[in-house]
Amino acid sequence: MGHQVVIFDFSVIRGLWETRVKKSKERQRKEKERLEQSALEKIKQEWNLILECRKKGIPQSKYLKNGFVDINEKNLDTPGKTPQLKKSHGLSDGVNKEQNKFIFQLSGEQWMELPDSLKEQLYLKEWHVYNTLIQTIPAYIALFQDLRVLELSKNQINHLPAEIGCLKNLKVLNVSFNNLKSVPPELGDCENLEKLDLSGNMEITELPFELSNLKQLTFVDVSANKFHSIPICVLRMSNLQWLDISSNSLKDLPEDIDRLDELQTLLLQKNKLTYLPRALVNMPKLNLLVVSGDDLVEIPTAICESTTGLKFVSLKDSPVETIVCEDTEEIIENEREREQVEKEFMKAYIEDLRERESTPSYTTKVMLSLQL
Repeated sequence: MGHQVVIFDFSVIRGLWETRVKKSKERQRKEKERLEQSALEKIKQEWNLILECRKKGIPQSKYLKNGFVDINEKNLDTPGKTPQLKKSHGLSDGVNKEQNKFIFQLSGEQWMELPDSLKEQLYLKEWHVYNTLIQTIPAYIALFQDLRVLELSKNQINHLPAEIGCLKNLKVLNVSFNNLKSVPPELGDCENLEKLDLSGNMEITELPFELSNLKQLTFVDVSANKFHSIPICVLRMSNLQWLDISSNSLKDLPEDIDRLDELQTLLLQKNKLTYLPRALVNMPKLNLLVVSGDDLVEIPTAICESTTGLKFVSLKDSPVETIVCEDTEEIIENEREREQVEKEFMKAYIEDLRERESTPSYTTKVMLSLQL
């Protein structure tokens, strides 16, 4: 007796996704309100006072108390608008070092380059720069040896400096939805990198072989680019657990893809695949495989009948209506916005799958045929 296939009405699934997206946004809103009411507001006042001291040439030491800024001092005028800097620390000597994180945040289209004062904050551990018009990351980033997180999404960055390879302690690099066309081979020197997000750049076609050295990587997202095949370096990332290479130009998968024996999630939708290799069955930890079904003419039966707990999801592709527009940049921007919405859409769906401990008892496998 063959396995049963359950076909869901798309409107039901989409309703579920939209509900989850709304709940997620509501949680984010509440978290934002909580942070605004927390001690972070006091920390922000400290940093504004520091910047105002520098702006007016007043010795900062005058306002230090036990190593921290005494914001009770009223000698300065109210600080004006400055780059948003957050310094999180404990006020007692017994504070755990993990709480002594220093975070730099910057957003807004008024920013076309990073502020000069950033050069002095070499102790920072996190950068969060987003929704700006910044195009380049300066070479002095090599001086930030304590940097752990580099979040640079939704800017206008067109290249990464080779000096990024000096960040030996970097764990997270997110340069999604920028204007990158390539990645420097020096990135392979960031030996402790765990998460790499290059999605939504639209123009990246290959990754340097030197990235094979990133043995700690568990998450790679290169979706919405122009890859014609899975980069060789990715196949040598032995600890990889999540690979999203959707919305590219893949025509086939390598026969040795099963060398990624730690891979749990593989997102392949919106490519040009016509078949899936049987090697996918040999990946013991793969539990979620998402593909676009319209071009597929061959799917190994073993994938659908797998007893390893693999959830196989086939999405139907609907033709995208061609927009006649002379402004190429506008077309690309529209594509980026659509990709962002679809990624949020898919993320909500995957979260729902993760919450289900097992497939329904009345079926051995579930295939979803959806119309996007």
